[in-house]
Amino acid sequence: MTHDPARCAAMLLADGYCIVENAVAPDAITALETELSPRFEATPYCEGGFYGARTKRFGALLRRSHHAAALVRHPLILTIAETILGAWCDRIVLNLTQAVEIHPGALAQAPHRDQDLWGGDKTGIDYQLNVIWPVDPFTADNGATRLWPGSHRDDGVDPSVVAPIVADMAPGSALLFLGSIVHGAGANVSDAVRRAVIVGYCLGWLRTFENQYLVYPPQVARHFDPDLAALVGYAQHRPNLGNVEGQCPSVLLGNPAIDGLAAVDALRPEQAEAIADHIAEQEAARAGLLGG
Repeated sequence: MTHDPARCAAMLLADGYCIVENAVAPDAITALETELSPRFEATPYCEGGFYGARTKRFGALLRRSHHAAALVRHPLILTIAETILGAWCDRIVLNLTQAVEIHPGALAQAPHRDQDLWGGDKTGIDYQLNVIWPVDPFTADNGATRLWPGSHRDDGVDPSVVAPIVADMAPGSALLFLGSIVHGAGANVSDAVRRAVIVGYCLGWLRTFENQYLVYPPQVARHFDPDLAALVGYAQHRPNLGNVEGQCPSVLLGNPAIDGLAAVDALRPEQAEAIADHIAEQEAARAGLLGG
């Protein structure tokens, strides 16, 4: 498909997923894998049925590879994420970066919806957009992601009855899917590992899957580009959410001393206007009393 963000967003809303072919050059994925390979080798297998006993996972990719930021900040992907999620938040945030290695003999992952991380009724609201970047070619045999199209709109889809589609794709392509679609990694019945990188975005007022402030504390994040630091979470979500001493948390990136700071409003325009009107009414009334 073409690299048209409006078309991609429309496909996501209609089907719950889309594949963007040739989103980056394959060489970029190769360079990323080169930097991540030592960590793959050193990482133990996961524990637990969901993560997978024949699967390796690790996060904090912005600290582990200089090439990860290009995926996190991919212009087309960010435009799509902001289109899908922007209706429900003031700004989006990075939910996670994760490298995944599925080994031969791995069983198929349980079908699930990623947005079930968060409780409550989510009807009609998109909480999350995930992007899977294959490091190795994705095939039905090596555990390519399986998805159930339409399940983002239908809670009654039964994965044991309805056949999934398999996201066959090459390195350089990207699989985008909503947090509301039923999906899961397939079984790896091949004789080779299957590697991939996951980058996820969510509404800026949610608690993120990966605790970004511990993964990228100020001494790490201050070396990020300001836009990347904001995406990681060093920015307020209006009104005033996520502040440090009443200021944007980006203040920590330039000045670790936070004592003595003045709290500063961070409001949406309509909120600022309403509060200004409220103050003006009181000041006018006070002036009238003093004048009388």
